[in-house]
Amino acid sequence: MTEFSTMGLPDLVLARLADMGLKEPTPIQARAIPHALNGEDVLGLAQTGTGKTAAFGVPLIARMLDYGRKPAAHTVRGLVLAPTRELANQIAATLKDLTEGTPMKIGLVVGGVSINPQIQRISRGTDILVATPGRLLDILDRKALDLGSCDFLVLDEADQMLDLGFIHALRKISALLPEERQTMLFSATMPKQMNEIANSYLNRPVRIEVSPPGKPAAKVTQSVHFIAKAEKLSLLKELLTEHKDERTLVFGRTKHGMEKLMKVLEKSGFAAAAIHGNKSQGQRERALAAFKSGQIKVLVATDVAARGLDIPDVKYVYNYELPNVADAYVHRIGRTARAGKDGQAVAFCAPDEMEELKAIQKVMKITIPTASGSPWEPVPGASPARGGRPGGKPGGKPGGNRRRGGGGRGQSQGGGKPGGSANGSGAGAGGGAGNRRRQAR
Repeated sequence: MTEFSTMGLPDLVLARLADMGLKEPTPIQARAIPHALNGEDVLGLAQTGTGKTAAFGVPLIARMLDYGRKPAAHTVRGLVLAPTRELANQIAATLKDLTEGTPMKIGLVVGGVSINPQIQRISRGTDILVATPGRLLDILDRKALDLGSCDFLVLDEADQMLDLGFIHALRKISALLPEERQTMLFSATMPKQMNEIANSYLNRPVRIEVSPPGKPAAKVTQSVHFIAKAEKLSLLKELLTEHKDERTLVFGRTKHGMEKLMKVLEKSGFAAAAIHGNKSQGQRERALAAFKSGQIKVLVATDVAARGLDIPDVKYVYNYELPNVADAYVHRIGRTARAGKDGQAVAFCAPDEMEELKAIQKVMKITIPTASGSPWEPVPGASPARGGRPGGKPGGKPGGNRRRGGGGRGQSQGGGKPGGSANGSGAGAGGGAGNRRRQAR
């Protein structure tokens, strides 16, 4: 199907799609919506930024418009579970746009804000409730919601729910849902444990795969700098300076580390803000609003922001620290090259991150082009890299890794600038800076 008008959707839904500028369905929408309209369970595999929200939202709304009556108090007709507050907010906003002008009510319950107003808003009955698992369990524990008449369940970004340890919460929630329901599961990657989820929640699902799991958006240009941990900050500031007017995301592992990095960048003159688990929901929303408006250009984040950020104009994504879970890398770089635009994904790899890099390349089935430096090698007889000091010298001293051939950042294999070719010539900005720093020392 190449047009929404050929899917048998209600006129109200078609009108809203047209008003929102959605004229032709994306591949995941074209293949998922007809099956969902027929009441079939759907297992959808598609990379981030491909329109998954409309893929499940449009058929949910179309089917619920036929009910002809309001939901009963303290009940929901459809439940959408998302792993993060940011993603839940984004889904709810899209569903509200799609239902504008209809009597349908979209609810939202997430952590980080007061629970009582949320309970009050959903007490009158909700057509579609978007929730994070933890806050939903809090509400269910208070007996403020009954899922016994819920006809639809959607698990969005289910693989991240596994990463964040929501499997037990999902089991508790599913036990409160009726067995006779339609379930849709959407994910960008397909880890092994996902089969357990699919078998437990879906009934003879239609599997729809519009891109291989682990594949990023087509227009993302990837590169990696092999660099000592102590030199990462200097390189990041250097590269950010080259595109100060572009929206940029910088990802790292820890809340405290990313807060510290943000403050250092601020002191260095960059318009920066941070999003991580120690921020309140209000702080996170204000940071996102400033990022979207262009008031800030650099958003520093943990993986809490790896999904749910639908900002088309993010030009650069820096993996300042590589994620422990390889699939998270796919979601991080999926924040750029959205809505058909191109983008750059730049990774920094210290000696103790080589295993993470290898896992990422295995998942993605590619070798990421080198922007500067050379891959680190284990030193025979050295202690494991995890216990060593990043940036250790060759010959078995702390660090446990050395570069293949001993090259530093000055010996760039593909140009020091983000997105450099794997076999390009010239040191580029990153490589040149490496030379300058070594000469200065």
